[in-house]
Amino acid sequence: MRRGNQGIEPEEEAEIDLTPMLDVVFIMLIFFIVTASFIKEAGIDVNRPDAPTAEKIEDANILIAISPNDEIWIDKRLIDPRAVRPNIERLHAENPKGSVVIQADKKSTNEMLVIVMDAARAAGVYNISIAANMD
Repeated sequence: MRRGNQGIEPEEEAEIDLTPMLDVVFIMLIFFIVTASFIKEAGIDVNRPDAPTAEKIEDANILIAISPNDEIWIDKRLIDPRAVRPNIERLHAENPKGSVVIQADKKSTNEMLVIVMDAARAAGVYNISIAANMD
């Protein structure tokens, strides 16, 4: 306590200002959201064929699934075969270094696989892989 001209005055209480700490936490949150790479899924579970020579590919950004009854799924949406090329072009524009991975079910037809591969090449993507189970 201090003594002044008017008698005894109470001491001021010290407070911690949390605003700078909240600003730092918010900036870190924005940084992690912007730099995070999100895993994209094709939308359905596919029973892939086994391949003894299969290799693991990192950074596959465009996943296309072909179901047993020849439905095409991209980003958890059922896609018409005629709309595959525009969807691949859009996704490839978002990430030009990304590759296309086709997850074709064992029971899907080769015709649908060829249609999807042709659409990817027509969209300008030549880095195309077919997913298989590794032994």
